[in-house]
Amino acid sequence: MWSLYTYHHLLAFLLTFLSYVLLHASRKTFSNVKVSISAQWTPSALQQNGSNSSLSPGETWEENQLFADVEEATLFLGALDSIFLFSYAVGLYISGVIGDRFNLRYVLSFGLCGSAVTEFVFGTLTEWLHFYNVYFYCILWVINGLLQSTVWPCVVAIMGNWFGKSGRGFIFGLWSACASVGNILGAFLASSVLKYGYEYAFLVTSVVQFAGGVVVFFGLLTSPKEIGLSDYSETGLRSVTRDSDSQHPLMNDDEDALCDDYSIQQRDEELEPQPKAIGFLQAFCLPGVIPYSLAYACLKLVNYSFFFWLPFYLCNNFGWKEVQADRLSVWYDVGGIVGGTVQGLISDVLGKRAPVLAISLLLAMGALVGYSREIYKLVNGALLATTGFLIGGPSNIISSAISADLGRQGALQNSQQALATVTGIVDGTGSIGAAGGQYLVSLIESKLGWMCVFYFFIIMTGCSVLFIIPLLYREICSLCRDSQARTHQL
Repeated sequence: MWSLYTYHHLLAFLLTFLSYVLLHASRKTFSNVKVSISAQWTPSALQQNGSNSSLSPGETWEENQLFADVEEATLFLGALDSIFLFSYAVGLYISGVIGDRFNLRYVLSFGLCGSAVTEFVFGTLTEWLHFYNVYFYCILWVINGLLQSTVWPCVVAIMGNWFGKSGRGFIFGLWSACASVGNILGAFLASSVLKYGYEYAFLVTSVVQFAGGVVVFFGLLTSPKEIGLSDYSETGLRSVTRDSDSQHPLMNDDEDALCDDYSIQQRDEELEPQPKAIGFLQAFCLPGVIPYSLAYACLKLVNYSFFFWLPFYLCNNFGWKEVQADRLSVWYDVGGIVGGTVQGLISDVLGKRAPVLAISLLLAMGALVGYSREIYKLVNGALLATTGFLIGGPSNIISSAISADLGRQGALQNSQQALATVTGIVDGTGSIGAAGGQYLVSLIESKLGWMCVFYFFIIMTGCSVLFIIPLLYREICSLCRDSQARTHQL
């Protein structure tokens, strides 16, 4: 299998990986500086540290008075998370359709650079200008959600173009670590400059993300066709005519022979039906799309709640310093990286994905019970990595490998341009669930406490298993039939 891949595959892997790493690093920045933002928006720092507080000068707060206390600020931060995710979810449904109809590289670069500018304005420029306005923050976060929604459908579609179904679980499981690596990078960058003010955390990540968008624009190839190759039977490669906007090869001394080959290839291409972009409703009704979308809605709610609230939870529940909480939260992402890769490899060996997901999520419910009661940092980190393995792993597989499987299934026939659309549907539905969940997390925590928040996570994880039960039953029956067939052959 590995001999079929070229350095072009590696380059596509790395650049798409980098794109989402930078996007998630910028998201993690907002998550990791919530305590500092809350202090800036409320008089809490003023009351604790006196009028000389570097975080919240008395005159600054009195002029703006965004919130009277930390609880109000926390609810607004939760509302911002929900606003972002709702706009992100709506954008995913649109971006997937756009990605299947326009150049993926242009759409991807625009989303990365546009989002970087928006985050700079939100976190850095407003602080430098001492301009604080809840409506302005909400508008910026809506724009940011729409811009960021262009990235994931594009990178999954590009990966689907370059890598066939053979080994997809392992390759996509490894590649989907991009979100967790981005979280780790974002936590590192934010904690490194947080002592200078949260605005510098936004500054660093937005500049790096913008630079990454420029690199992607000039360096990424969206499909093998751009270099004269096309996928063959989902695993091999063969030569085809280059895209019209690709660079044509130079002629050599055997010009006539090359011309003959070119004309044969051209006739073959003319005989092949040209792939068309699939309609949104048609993609929504493809087998497996609705069950996995609903399961991902519940799972992404839990996964993104850890993403958005984990540092805040560690600071407020245990009284740990913000920098310590940021660094400890990294272990959840480490577990997600290993979980996505290992579970993707196991699903490749089995040839089925639903059984692997179901077992992992059932174990995750027990891990959530254990983690909610742990107060010691060392054990907390170990349980956090285990929880990330069992929740982040399945989340990565659904959003990447399974989305690519659904976007290239046999029911599509010749309509191969469905990868971005299907990915947008799955991730968009997941984001709707995550969006509603973020406000619920802040509401449940403020009214009932963190323990009830974890009970909520356990229920949502169980619901994600329930939605894939029909697929699980079908795949287990298929495994049993295959096993019986092998037994009879022996």
